[in-house]
Amino acid sequence: MRTELCDTFGIEHPIVAFTPSEHVAAAVTNAGGLGVLGCVRFNDAGELDRVLDWMDANTGGRPYGVDIVMPAKIPDEGSSVDLGKLIPPEHREFVDRTLAQLGVPELPGGADEREGVLGWLHSVARSHVEVALKHPIKLIANALGSPPVDVIEQVHQHGVPVAALAGKAEHAVRHVDNGVDIVVAQGYEAGGHTGEIASMVLLPEIADAVGDRVPVLAAGGIGSGRQVAAALALGASGVWTGSIWLTTEEYLQTMAESEAMQRALVEAKSSDTVRTRIYTGKPARLLKTRWTEAWAAPDAPDPLPMPLQNLLVSHAHNRIHAAGDPSVVSMPVGQIVGRMNRVRPVAEIIDELVRDYAAALSRLDKTR
Repeated sequence: MRTELCDTFGIEHPIVAFTPSEHVAAAVTNAGGLGVLGCVRFNDAGELDRVLDWMDANTGGRPYGVDIVMPAKIPDEGSSVDLGKLIPPEHREFVDRTLAQLGVPELPGGADEREGVLGWLHSVARSHVEVALKHPIKLIANALGSPPVDVIEQVHQHGVPVAALAGKAEHAVRHVDNGVDIVVAQGYEAGGHTGEIASMVLLPEIADAVGDRVPVLAAGGIGSGRQVAAALALGASGVWTGSIWLTTEEYLQTMAESEAMQRALVEAKSSDTVRTRIYTGKPARLLKTRWTEAWAAPDAPDPLPMPLQNLLVSHAHNRIHAAGDPSVVSMPVGQIVGRMNRVRPVAEIIDELVRDYAAALSRLDKTR
């Protein structure tokens, strides 16, 4: 399992892992892949700096990257208080009523509560870039497509390539024209923000459109070596994985309160996800739970645009997370969740991907 991507980054396997957990990112890097740390959870740039110090100390000089959330167009911004004034009272009433109906308790006194909106603001994302470039990162990826051109140029001045996610071929072309170095073709099956075209259709379209200019990574529905082999056959230089790392032992080292989430994921089938705007205001694939079903009810309000929806539900997410009820968790995850049926270490998953990839190639050889 070796492609040009391995030579570009100095990795053993063309497996890129997006994760909000520094322990998972480091473990993937140490197992021969490229761990990419999601930065959106860091409202405080100083906290991100400390976590990247930890990454530097625990990856032995091996390559890793970071993922930011930054729209190409600079939006109007304000503080969370200013933005909060734009949320209709009926939306707040619906959230409060739903939490009560689902039996989600208030946060215990002294609980740490994150203001979810801050991680989605353009100014915060720019601070993430500034901090990341002080560390020996090998990649900056943007979950919302091309960053602004001045940010791409800033990153390039440090000798770091930029990756951007694309859900359509025309998006991929625009990314490359803007200076993006790697395109992640993210299919409909993917967890989190995702488009409407399935990976089997999307990947070859994007490979045909930009594959002669930049490497293309396949994202969405990647959870086995067979799927890695299929992605490479369709024109990818490697795979971008995310959901499969949520049920790892290392994930709990960062998110110790996520045991209920993992219990929900290991019991889920591939049909137990839903694509909805209730998480951030943009379409995202989530685990289907009583929380998502409440938002799909006839009396539910329409989700607000980003970042207002994220601000609206951030307190609810904190309460849901603290409650520890698997039937209510709010978690982005892809349709590959049907394969994530036990908690195990990162290195075991990497080994399985590599072995299954080799077995897939062997089966193809026998069909000649």
